[in-house]
Order: sequence, then C-alpha cells, then structure tokens
Amino acid sequence: MNGVHDMGGMHGLGPLVAEPDEPPFHHAWEARAHAMTIASPTRSNIDAGRHQRELIPGPEHLAMTYYEKWFRSLSELLLKAGLVTRQEMAAGRAAPGAPRAEPLLKADAVSTVLTRPGSYVRETAAQPAFRSGDAVRCRNLNPTGHTRLPRYVRGHAGEVVAHHGAHVFPDSNAKGQGEDPQHLYTVRFAASELWGQAADPRDSVCLDLWEPYLERA
Repeated sequence: MNGVHDMGGMHGLGPLVAEPDEPPFHHAWEARAHAMTIASPTRSNIDAGRHQRELIPGPEHLAMTYYEKWFRSLSELLLKAGLVTRQEMAAGRAAPGAPRAEPLLKADAVSTVLTRPGSYVRETAAQPAFRSGDAVRCRNLNPTGHTRLPRYVRGHAGEVVAHHGAHVFPDSNAKGQGEDPQHLYTVRFAASELWGQAADPRDSVCLDLWEPYLERA
C-alpha cells in the first residue's frame, strides 16, 4: 500500500530518538490494548491486522500513538467479524441477552501462549526461482492492499543472500484470500543502489522479500 504507513527511506519525519530505559508501556491502557489484541479471535491473521492499521487515513495515522493504532485496528476488526456491535462498543459492555462466549485466551494460559514459538513456514510443491548469489530486481508494484514490499526498494537491484523456504504470503493473507505460500529470500541492496552515489559505499541493506516481488536483474 502506498501511503504514510510506508515510511522507509522517507525524509522530513524527524530524528529517531532512543529513550533511555524505555518501559514496555508508557500508560496502563497501552498494556490493556496489547493484551486485548493478543487475546482477540481476530489475532489469528496478523496480516489482516497490519492491513487494518494501514486503512487509517494518513492525517489520523500520523497523529496517533503506536497503541492508539492497535486499538483502532482491533475495534474495526471486531466490528467486521460481527463479534461486537457499535452500540456495545460505545457502552463498554455486552447488550442484554447477548450470548456469552468462552474467552479465547484465559489468564493462566497467557505466559505459555506468549512464549510459545510460532511459525509462518509452509510446504509448497513449487521450486524456488532464485538461489544465493542471483542478481534480482524488485518489481515496481503498487498494490492497493497490504504488501511487505517497501516503496524504497521497488525497481532496485540486489543480490539474493539466503533462501528461507516457503512462508505465508502476506499480500493474499491480509485480504482473507488464503495463505498462498511463496518462497522467501533475503536480498542485499547496496546503499548506493537505493540512495545514490552520496551513500557510503560500505553500507548495504538486507530485506526479506517474497518471490512474487522479485524478477531477475
């Protein structure tokens, strides 16, 4: 998706200032927003959650804090899934007589769930189109939906340095069109390829990119 949500390589957004001893959450409500998102039935599709945050209009997105975006996304996903009504959300409680569902994540299971390793690796019969050492170029794609292909590498050439097997393809998964496993590669780009000759020739950027994003250079 092209918009303010894809900030990689952009100028004019101010410096990144590291906060010494930064806490996980700055306010108690942020922890609650995080917990509700993890426990929500909509959490089963992380790509859909990212896509929902990208649907926040640009001016609003820039003015919101990180967990305000999480809460906005969670609210919209719950409404879309029919798990809550706008009236219930405004009231902060279920409507009288509404069926009561069992919690997806109970308190005594939180530690286990959050520390259990997950994986988006999948099986596919398709053979990888590239291997380490291959010269590739990112396609100049401009999808209207979610994608993990940053704008600043589109049309630029790099070198495959690793192949990670097939993984869930976020572009289709975010739209509810299935996992559509695609081969995933690490591609290294020279800084000068991305930002011109003024870039330090010793610098490079490595990105994990799915096969549909790439073509031979």
